[in-house]
Amino acid sequence: MPLLFKIKLIHKICNSAKNELFFTNLIIDNDIMDNIDQIILGLLKDNARMSVTELAEKVHVSRATIKKRMEYLESSGIITGYTVRFKPNAERNVIRAWMSIMVEGTKAQSVIKELRLESAVECLHKTNGKWDILVELRSDTLENFDKVLERIRNISGIYNSETSILLASHKT
Repeated sequence: MPLLFKIKLIHKICNSAKNELFFTNLIIDNDIMDNIDQIILGLLKDNARMSVTELAEKVHVSRATIKKRMEYLESSGIITGYTVRFKPNAERNVIRAWMSIMVEGTKAQSVIKELRLESAVECLHKTNGKWDILVELRSDTLENFDKVLERIRNISGIYNSETSILLASHKT
């Protein structure tokens, strides 16, 4: 469902209920979040610099409501920080890749612990299916990238791996 349609639908519900807190609750990571929180997160994901005033206008609630909800989202750990996203290919001399890893038996946690020590690791994802772990890697040169791959492949518990260098990225 498009974001604008969700906002309009929620606005209609608010107006018909005469209460801006009249929403369906959703449970995410054991935290109760309603549709307004979801919309706030979606808007911030697209533009983390959006002002409270602009958020309030887009969600059709007061600035005080946005401020209160953002404070809750931050204090409860749902929002853990704000970051900068670069335009695809804006960073020069950066090699980015995804590494898919198969782990022996039940050694996933020890492999993840070792991967966290590797400075080239940007993000880790534990998955199901053929690959147990997906790793997002970043390096400044191919020579350093090769050294990173060698160090990772030598981690005890890694059974197999496959690496794909990212050639281009597109905003979703």
